[in-house]
Amino acid sequence: MLDVQTIHHVSVCVRDLEKAKSFYGGKLGLTEIERPPFDFSGAWYAVGASGQQLHLIVHNGETLREGPIDTRDGHFALRVASYKAARLWLESQGIPYEARPHARTGFPQIYVLDPDHNVIELNADVCDEE
Repeated sequence: MLDVQTIHHVSVCVRDLEKAKSFYGGKLGLTEIERPPFDFSGAWYAVGASGQQLHLIVHNGETLREGPIDTRDGHFALRVASYKAARLWLESQGIPYEARPHARTGFPQIYVLDPDHNVIELNADVCDEE
């Protein structure tokens, strides 16, 4: 059996790197980190203080999706400190979202799309509004 310790990184495909960087770095506030000199464009971001990373890869392949939020589609989740603060931040940034304050998971969820329609879940330990 593998002795898995944590998720190291998640990679998502993007078409327009500058637009994606504006979203992940500018709107979501992730910190860009150094990336090796690959022969293709992309960007790496630190996610929290635990060493986990998000990698953006410029790729026009068929893994990119179209359409609205589909929570059963492949996605990654970021745990946030406050559900209410995350929802208010998304509104201040003009980012459309689907809120599930009382999700069946037992923790509140918010779903958003990045500029390339990658699905991102934001979740918190508890729903701190209402």
